Amino acid sequence: MSANTARCPMGHGTTELPEQAESRPTHVDGVQHSGAKEVPVVNWLQPAQLLAGPYGSYARLRTEAPVAWVPVLNKFLVTSYAGCHEIEQDQSIFSANVSGSTMNRAIGAHPMLRKDDPEHATDRLAVNPVLRPKNIKEAWAEVFAHNADIYLDELEDVGPDNADLNRDYAAPLAAKNLGDLVGLKDVDVQTVRTWSHDFIAGIGNVLDDPEIWRRCEASTEQADALINELIPHYQLHPNASMLSAWANSGLPDANITANVKLSISGGMNEPQHMVTNIVWALSNHPDQREQVLADPTRWTAVFDEAVRWLSPIGMYPRETTVDTVLEGVRIPAGSGIAVVVAAANHDPAQFGENAADFDISRPKKSHLAFGAGVHLCAGHWAAKSAIGQIAVPKAYERFPGLRIEESRPGQWAGWVFRGLTSLPVTWN
Repeated sequence: MSANTARCPMGHGTTELPEQAESRPTHVDGVQHSGAKEVPVVNWLQPAQLLAGPYGSYARLRTEAPVAWVPVLNKFLVTSYAGCHEIEQDQSIFSANVSGSTMNRAIGAHPMLRKDDPEHATDRLAVNPVLRPKNIKEAWAEVFAHNADIYLDELEDVGPDNADLNRDYAAPLAAKNLGDLVGLKDVDVQTVRTWSHDFIAGIGNVLDDPEIWRRCEASTEQADALINELIPHYQLHPNASMLSAWANSGLPDANITANVKLSISGGMNEPQHMVTNIVWALSNHPDQREQVLADPTRWTAVFDEAVRWLSPIGMYPRETTVDTVLEGVRIPAGSGIAVVVAAANHDPAQFGENAADFDISRPKKSHLAFGAGVHLCAGHWAAKSAIGQIAVPKAYERFPGLRIEESRPGQWAGWVFRGLTSLPVTWN
């Protein structure tokens, strides 16, 4: 690493970092930690690099400083699989209840994803039965399939010369599935999309754009009004939706409202991007596309590999509750941590030397695309069903020649949340 001069997060003023941080004993909480080193400070990393395409920067960080202080982001970035996994296994040290949470501000509330146990578990317990694999299969698979057919018809109507997979299929389908599963009664798809996009923009608003906060406030006000009407409705007329489960859980209305808005934000982003990510990946790897079209049992492997390779949720925050050492680096209490799971999911130490490649024949290994530990994404089974088993396979059944239309380039956006906002496609 190049020498850097920067404000040290340990609070000791300006620190000159050598070419390689020296290994030395460090005292944390009165205990000597042999081998802990001074804090690596990374000044070369800028948000524009991450927005343009983060994986080259992630590879450099994993090699030079897998746990590093990044002044422009005011956080420690953790990019190794081992470091990210360790964080997820110990909420007593690495808390989800972070100071100045962009998520709390974006949705105007404190949802379960920004709580630690037991408060997190209390909020989540009510909807766990709704989101279990058996219930998804029995109560929701038919709904997801019906919705996929609706939007495949619309994609076909647009035609192979003008189709955009995100605009015409992935985004409206994800919004429709989300509205149904959450229980957003009588809310049109465009409204669900607007709310979700505004909340996601706010959660990722690490640069504090005031226009994004204005949009979040407007969507929060609209969503709150609807949820406050639906809670008593579902108490009288329960159904299989998440909102119904929460409404009949005995939780305070404030908790329900916060978690419904959390579900609106995350419940569209990952499924939407996984549709386009899989088609993008298979279009760029036609040999693997032919393998799965010849053997549909491989769709599960396609989904798992695509969500690892192009993780739609690229980073989420944690905060240290005590002084600690992670991957040999001293981190003081109260520090902001960026858990960069998109980088961890490309770590050769976990996935082998070809970790940066898309390979549906890769030996099965645990990845962090849905988080891990107590905060493992509650909706991951729903996403696997709706997208990996239904939406994408049905798209290839309808259009076996589905592929990227090279003459109309797609567009990627984001790094905290990253995906294709446009993917022109065609078919024979």
